[in-house]
Amino acid sequence: MAIYDHSKYVSLTMEFRCNLACKHCMIEGTMDRLAPQSDEAFARLLEHNARTGDWTGLILTGSEITLRRDLPELARRARASGFEHVRIQTHGMHLGRAAYSQALVEAGIDEFFVSVAGSDAASHDGITTVDGSFEKTLRGLEILDSYDGVATITNTVVTEDSYRLLPGIVSALGHLRKLTQMEFWFYFPMKETDEKGLVANHLDALPYLREATRMAQALGREVEIKNYPECLLGADSILLVNDQPQLFIDPAFWDEFARNGFYQCPHRDNCVSKQCLGLNTAYIKRFGDHKDLLRPFLGPAAEF
Repeated sequence: MAIYDHSKYVSLTMEFRCNLACKHCMIEGTMDRLAPQSDEAFARLLEHNARTGDWTGLILTGSEITLRRDLPELARRARASGFEHVRIQTHGMHLGRAAYSQALVEAGIDEFFVSVAGSDAASHDGITTVDGSFEKTLRGLEILDSYDGVATITNTVVTEDSYRLLPGIVSALGHLRKLTQMEFWFYFPMKETDEKGLVANHLDALPYLREATRMAQALGREVEIKNYPECLLGADSILLVNDQPQLFIDPAFWDEFARNGFYQCPHRDNCVSKQCLGLNTAYIKRFGDHKDLLRPFLGPAAEF
């Protein structure tokens, strides 16, 4: 059973600034024109949930949510309104300051979803394009490891630059006791072409993904895989989870998102998968549709 039920969480995009410039950022061209959710919208959501109890967890996110100076106050208000869990989605650099992490924990943030791009300083900083970012992020995770009642989750965007690093990322984080789940999100550009050459070939990445998955599970961690064809995962198909919490974000975001062209598969009409997003336009333009390798997914019991 999954640790986190996405249907019990709601996510608000409360910030559209970032102090990293990750090579794989999907909204780098839209950050300056997307608007964060307003303080009024935040207050309305708290009031709604206090009245209805629709969600037990609130996720505060953005390009980088820790750039909001009032983040601790937002968390306190959310907990006071009845949310059992408050999570932030962050690159984690600011968590490397012990006093800041302590302030967030004391404000009621008990779940930290932290992006880890590489397996060491050279690879991580090369992807984020900011020197020292790996050291600060790892230090932040280690600081959070000292708090009772706190859980961490990591997210790694899988690209041409990072797929070979996946086992090394699991190894680099192997000492963390509060790391409950590791997520591997396969990159897609929010456009029809892969101009940066970052889309990873699913077939090339699969052995590294499987190794990283086995390593994480051996450490007692849950694993979620996203944006990968379910039928190629074999026995790991149960780890494909493309469900997401309800997201409140500038509607203009969805216009850009729709350009990716998900759900393309030569076998889609005969497939019963409820999680698979198929292939996207940029992937097919680079690597083809894998017609001879993909097959209709019939469910874990039927397949294996």
